[in-house]
Amino acid sequence: MSTRVLAFLMFVAPMGLFAQEPPPRPVLKALPVEEEIPLDQDPTASPVTPPVIPAAPPVAAKPIQAPTLPQTPPSADGKPTGEDAFRLQIFLDEALFGPGVIDGKPGLFTVLAVKAWNEVNGHAESDWATVTAAARKAVPSGFAVAVVPEFCVEWVDESLPTSYQGQAKRKRMSYRSVSEFMAERYHTTEECLMMLNTGKKISSLKPKDSLVVPNVQPFAVEALTGKKYKADPKLSARHVVVDTKMNQARVFEAAPAALVVSEPGADGAVKISRPNRGLVATFPITPGQPKFIKYGIWELKSCLELPYWRYDKSLLETGKRGSQSLNIPPGPNSPVGILWAGLSKPGIGMHGTGTPDTIGRARSHGCIRLANWDAIRLPNVIRPGASVEIR
Repeated sequence: MSTRVLAFLMFVAPMGLFAQEPPPRPVLKALPVEEEIPLDQDPTASPVTPPVIPAAPPVAAKPIQAPTLPQTPPSADGKPTGEDAFRLQIFLDEALFGPGVIDGKPGLFTVLAVKAWNEVNGHAESDWATVTAAARKAVPSGFAVAVVPEFCVEWVDESLPTSYQGQAKRKRMSYRSVSEFMAERYHTTEECLMMLNTGKKISSLKPKDSLVVPNVQPFAVEALTGKKYKADPKLSARHVVVDTKMNQARVFEAAPAALVVSEPGADGAVKISRPNRGLVATFPITPGQPKFIKYGIWELKSCLELPYWRYDKSLLETGKRGSQSLNIPPGPNSPVGILWAGLSKPGIGMHGTGTPDTIGRARSHGCIRLANWDAIRLPNVIRPGASVEIR
């Protein structure tokens, strides 16, 4: 059976469920921490940790039989189940309509992603059949076998302190286990990995071990360099709508298509039935607590990988900068994750998180949190100069 390399030094082989190799598809935790204000409002004020030099590609693993999942029909509301649910979430994720964690359980964020995909493609928002069929075609296999890369030891620190004082003495906010590394790499949870790998002790994974994962383009933390992204003529003209009620960020072209037409004083709007090609991407988010949210339209001022984070207890509790603070190093388990996109409102930005499974639930102090695998894709769709509307 032929194999396929998914990305960057991580071998992933298609599962043995299918006779033919899938056609190429376009690539379109940690402890809960709520305080999220970057160092001096500008993470570039401190140097970032030097990037790790990737190790040699691991030895290719042999394909194994896919995990046995119930072959059940769609639910009463049309949501797919079993492997179809994984295919759908993978398809939406790679099309930049974030479904949240990929776990085969279509929840609120998958529903929102389906609605967005349908909106762009001109289908009824509740049409699950069309998008599920598209996912089956684009993602023949929902699962793959991944080999734990040897370089993961550079990104895992089982002794990472839980206190800010201890964390400030480290060089990187690493993953706390190999299983956490692999879960985030494949946009899923450790619980899902346990479900897909029955009989294997996920908590004791080590380099060169193989395991079943969702067949998604992996988040390659080893590729991060601390890059600072500059303005771009096209991406800087885009507009982001952060819906704090829906917990979703929607990225639009500079001039989104008008799908609702109304005249002043008219009784109602007339919806135009056509694809909304102005919608570029959607991502699940967690907004700040209502009292800390800075509503309005702001400008994206900065965007960089691996930011430092300034912990100032007084500032977080009173809004006034204190005399003492701690500089927390960069890394995937930083409170601001692996990317900071700062707005023109000081101290407010869009950024990653060390707890992707809490997106949409646990609130922060005012910033907009995304899973790291979504945050790192922000520079691909927006750049400094873009407008960000928080509502």
